[in-house]
Amino acid sequence: MEDTKIQWHAAFVSAMDLELSQNRSDLEYHKEYNLNTKPLEVDLLVIKKGAGIEITNEIGKLFRGHNIVEYKSPDDHLNIDSFYKAGAYASLYKAYGRTVDERRAEDITVSLVRERKPLGLFTYFKKHGITYTNPYNGIYQVTNTVLFPTQIIVTKELNPKEHVWLKALSGQMEKQQMRELLEKIEKLDLKFDRELADSVLQVSVSANKQVVEELRGDENMCQALLEIMEPEINKIKAEVIKEVTKEVTKEVTKEVTKEVTREGINNTILALRECGQAEDTIKQIISKAYHISFQEAENYL
Repeated sequence: MEDTKIQWHAAFVSAMDLELSQNRSDLEYHKEYNLNTKPLEVDLLVIKKGAGIEITNEIGKLFRGHNIVEYKSPDDHLNIDSFYKAGAYASLYKAYGRTVDERRAEDITVSLVRERKPLGLFTYFKKHGITYTNPYNGIYQVTNTVLFPTQIIVTKELNPKEHVWLKALSGQMEKQQMRELLEKIEKLDLKFDRELADSVLQVSVSANKQVVEELRGDENMCQALLEIMEPEINKIKAEVIKEVTKEVTKEVTKEVTKEVTREGINNTILALRECGQAEDTIKQIISKAYHISFQEAENYL
């Protein structure tokens, strides 16, 4: 996967669900929530199902009834305009209730999530007398100079033991962090949790290819990664076989098989080996796909 196509936002929604999993039954999640009929949306809207609910995760301590959450991927900027834009989204959300004051201002919060601390934004706060508190590592709350209580969550500063999921949304993970992420995923029992974790893992693996390469030398970690990624690997295998068959049929139809067979077979062997296929299985696939004998297929290996 190309870095420019890393699905940071989809993985963020999964990470937030996992972070707040202890209160899952108390919350509703609405990703890419449309503020009105026009194409204007917030990354995530989290709604408490009851007024008396207390969120156990420190990220949710600020939460009230309706919570606007905006995520900035590692390359996105979080500046004063982004700060006010999120507040404007909250204002629009408040104004678009079905009846007047249905969504009370005191029941709305804003959260902005970013990997690195936005130093320019905090410099602006200092120059303009905007005060904030820092009740937890990586969590900065602005409550007295804004329409809605707002927190800035700096994932790089969060407690690594308490916030594995959000900290995994980084292109600068260390091997120990990746190990802990894999170990955390292995301990998940619920199928839904594992599906969410897989979304986070895929982004983390794509953004930290060097770390994954280094872990290949660790037999236990490599095996854990393969087991966790098995559904995705099986999908890749199926796509490879499908594309191989499609390409072979196309080339045979064009009657230029001799010119492309060797390159096609070599590329296919490489792809199948990357997928972890056994040598005998590769021979069978090559033999069938390229209409050659088992012995001829063996000569290519």
